[in-house]
Amino acid sequence: MRFYFSILLVFCMLIPVWGERLKDITRIKGLRENQLIGYGLVVGLAGNGDSSLPYTIQSFTSALKRFGINVPQGDVKSNNVAAVMVTTNINSFVKEGSPIDVTVSSIGDAKTLQGGILLQTPLVGADDVVYAVAQGSVVVGGFFAGSSGSGGSTIQKNHPTVGVINGGAIVERATPSEALFANTIDLLLMNPDQTSAVRMADVINNIYPASAQAVDFGTVNVTLPEVFKGQPINFFAALGDLNVRPDTTARVAINERTGTIVATKEVRISQVAMSYGSLVMSVAQQENVSQPNPLSQTGTTAITPSTDTTAKETRGGFRMLNDYPTVDRLAAGLNAFGVSTRDMISIFQTIHSAGALQAELIVN
Repeated sequence: MRFYFSILLVFCMLIPVWGERLKDITRIKGLRENQLIGYGLVVGLAGNGDSSLPYTIQSFTSALKRFGINVPQGDVKSNNVAAVMVTTNINSFVKEGSPIDVTVSSIGDAKTLQGGILLQTPLVGADDVVYAVAQGSVVVGGFFAGSSGSGGSTIQKNHPTVGVINGGAIVERATPSEALFANTIDLLLMNPDQTSAVRMADVINNIYPASAQAVDFGTVNVTLPEVFKGQPINFFAALGDLNVRPDTTARVAINERTGTIVATKEVRISQVAMSYGSLVMSVAQQENVSQPNPLSQTGTTAITPSTDTTAKETRGGFRMLNDYPTVDRLAAGLNAFGVSTRDMISIFQTIHSAGALQAELIVN
């Protein structure tokens, strides 16, 4: 019997405790995306472009001058042209000549960008350096149709003034990162937590001894092992496949606009007394018909509205919450009593104000 127990104990110790992949809960410091932006023109809008906006006309005449065409601004009609902002993100691994997607957004009063062509637009970073150039057909996930003039009827779906160009920008300058050539790297936790940082360092040290150290709640510093000298990419790949069980902070997130409540599993409630009651009010309106007497010569039939208002207050109770040590059990108990989600939000806020909700409360 003792022999079988020992085998079972060893077997249980060999079963891995799966967690999250390290590459899914961290990012490497220095390897990041950079935002690009540019100002351009979309042409070919078939009368749905900007009205006579000064900056649209000025931009269009400036574009024509590049081709040796000088047109007075007063002679330019811009209803086929729209001024737009072009935005995109570029990461550290995109090389010169690679295509990237861009988003095109109208900044004037154009009705739609459907069917338009974006003219060549330089895209710059925060340092005012051109990293990509965009051009191409704009694809809009909606439509606009009809006449918006006097007495006209229009129909619109989604946002036709925002579109995308898949692969519409060509990278002209790469944004390399020095993190690929350093002897040490910093792993940044997406959800900073001291317990998660220590667990991550322990997991790495179990495989590569004395190589990782938790610097703070959100950073784990890792030194490149000797076996991976000159092979940082191989080391990044090996680290990314390690499994770490991150710790979850007790937190309750409430969205009052949608009536949504999200809580982590570790949220607990201290002993607290609570009273709950609600007021139900009903307003009903009816229309009654009043007719004159059968032999009346001057009376007329009239409709008289009448309104009935009733109010009912349910009986509340004051009791100790001894049976609901966690948020999920409290929510299940409140659901059993038919408490609405919005009333439940008020209850959680009140419990937190009383200091009995042992968690961070986030209200959006």
